[in-house]
Amino acid sequence: MPTTLAIEAACLSAWPALSTVHDGAWVWRFAHGYSKRANSFQSLDLADDGDAERRIAYLAALSSRNGIEPVFRVTPLAGPGILEALDRKGWAPFEESRVLAMDLDGHDFARTGDVRFFNPTDPRWFRAQTALSAASAKTVEILKTLLGLIAPEARGIVAYAPDGTPAAAALAVNAGGIGVFLNVVTDKTKRRQGYGAAVMRAALGWTVENGARYAAIQVTTENEPAIRLYEGLGFVEQYRYHYRRPA
Repeated sequence: MPTTLAIEAACLSAWPALSTVHDGAWVWRFAHGYSKRANSFQSLDLADDGDAERRIAYLAALSSRNGIEPVFRVTPLAGPGILEALDRKGWAPFEESRVLAMDLDGHDFARTGDVRFFNPTDPRWFRAQTALSAASAKTVEILKTLLGLIAPEARGIVAYAPDGTPAAAALAVNAGGIGVFLNVVTDKTKRRQGYGAAVMRAALGWTVENGARYAAIQVTTENEPAIRLYEGLGFVEQYRYHYRRPA
């Protein structure tokens, strides 16, 4: 399996931010508040935990100046000095997520049903994805911008119901040989009918066909139906992360 750093790097590449600031091995990201992954800061090196309290304060101030909540993303790459500093400053943990991964070697993901592939900026995929997720007008505009910034090869995927309406959608990105899957969503009225599995099998198949050796996906710990779906496809938990914010 890929290392934690390899998975984190792939996920950062797959989901861009509008602005980034680097402080040693720490990275601060900004995207007008759309998704915490693109609006938080984190460390990518377990050993780079020195002077943590000052650095947290600096990046937190940068967040506030740009109109987003100061949030630290705590992964296994956050060193003990960072955790101690967050505790001293009273930053409270919230929203734990699991990072699941799988080795794609030897897997064959047969496509089922009416599943179609699009460029992520194609209006057909974009409209399906935002409609299924019931996105606000502000979110739609930010998402449209972020999708245009994805540098690695990517595909938007939609599974359609027999009546031709979108039933599920996902975004697949081949980030340096690791297939990363984002924005997986199923119509609330069509859940447990196989559409989520169909769109994920198609996404996994596309990454295999395009040379990815591994796959990774992030999912909140409380989303048990999604976790069961991904584990049924072959994903295995690698590590967990959570966020911290000022109490």
